[in-house]
Amino acid sequence: MVAEHAARILVASNRGPVSYTAHEGPAPGDPPSLTAKRGGGGLVSGLSAVEGGDAGDSAWICAALGDADRLAARRSGGRLDPADTGGRRVRMLDIDAGTFAGAYNGIANSVLWFVHHLLYQTPLEPSFDAAFRGRWAAYEAYNAAFADALAEEAAEGAAVLVQDYHLCLVPGMLRERRPDLRIGHFSHTPWAPPEYFRLLPDDIARQLLRGVLGADRAAFLTHRWAGAFADCCADLLGERPDPARLGVHGLGADAEFLRERSRQPDVDERLASLREQIGEYGGAPRRTIVRVDRTELSKNIVRGLHAYRELLESRPEWRGRVTHVAFAYPSRQDLAVYRDYTAEVSRVADAINADFGTGGWQPVVLHVKDDFARSLAAYRLADVALVNPIRDGMNLVAKEIPVVSDDGCALVLSREAGAYEDLGEDAVTVNPYDVTGTAEALHEALSMAPAERTERTKRLAAAATALPPRQWFLDQLRALEALS
Repeated sequence: MVAEHAARILVASNRGPVSYTAHEGPAPGDPPSLTAKRGGGGLVSGLSAVEGGDAGDSAWICAALGDADRLAARRSGGRLDPADTGGRRVRMLDIDAGTFAGAYNGIANSVLWFVHHLLYQTPLEPSFDAAFRGRWAAYEAYNAAFADALAEEAAEGAAVLVQDYHLCLVPGMLRERRPDLRIGHFSHTPWAPPEYFRLLPDDIARQLLRGVLGADRAAFLTHRWAGAFADCCADLLGERPDPARLGVHGLGADAEFLRERSRQPDVDERLASLREQIGEYGGAPRRTIVRVDRTELSKNIVRGLHAYRELLESRPEWRGRVTHVAFAYPSRQDLAVYRDYTAEVSRVADAINADFGTGGWQPVVLHVKDDFARSLAAYRLADVALVNPIRDGMNLVAKEIPVVSDDGCALVLSREAGAYEDLGEDAVTVNPYDVTGTAEALHEALSMAPAERTERTKRLAAAATALPPRQWFLDQLRALEALS
């Protein structure tokens, strides 16, 4: 059944544009109150760009991510109060908590993320047993809930933009329910090459590919990831997709927002605090190597710290002259492997400080509490930006730092980051597994002449902002609507 006020443009994503926090009622036994917090990002600004004066012409379908979200979804019948969403039409799905956990942590984060980022230690994992099949059934049910909701909310011939690896089955399921719709799927992660994608059971791998191919158009962040998807289709399905049905949209940084936000008083305060913490050498501010990441396994933080240690060992002239400012914000701490990795980041940083630190110099300044204003302050003071992921769909940090930097920064960039496709020409490129090579790259970046660093930063910023979030979203929508 189609909703009475059906939407002509729809977005579907695991995380929506609003989240809720519950607060105890004023008296014992009173129901909890809810506070809504609106999010940002490319999807929010992109959908705003097409809404015009009629927010009811578009809709966002998302999942309730926690107990407060589920309470909000139940109280509203799933269709959130526009006062909470900035007038945007949002349908939040109250998916059974066990089903959500099986789909989100059991499959999306513990299987699909690991496959696409090549993270498995294959002598020990993966092992696709009966328990895995139970989690896969949850992933199917989770995707079916989205397909049902989209089918209900979409107007005749509407455009639907389905987001990411959480919802790979939705396009095919929705195609069965509503063949009149124009459906796009966008992958924000890399796509695994066939030899790694084949770690998945054959039937599951084919189901994922056919699910995405249910879309009229499948889009990716880089040509490399689009090519890998096409190679998987050829290998497992025996046929490459029509190139007209594949798209590449390299999401860029939002220059206007970043430059304005990075000059706010709270950022200035944190910048002053960081400079005081870093200190001076020879009467001038110490040089800085900055990284800002979640403690996500693919971000390669530990090898980055080992490379910094090797820099101090092999190039003793940098001791006391440079500080590594590392922001490692805990991620997915409900998974043991992520908790262990976060602990290892802290252990290695502490060991470097213990082995090399002096009374007036702390070699590694590590922050683990998420603070966006402090991240922007670090962007501004960076002499060198270290972005060395094992594998990354894009990595917007690599694009944001050159835009915000006060005095220009040299970018040390992994060739396995999607951003390499846009920024590699003006970055110092590294193999993310080569610790010695990364140490040498850090030395090269720190030694770069100021004039060259300034010119490279200008070119990096221009490339980084070529496709800002609003345009990135609109380009996908127009390409989908242009298909005959």
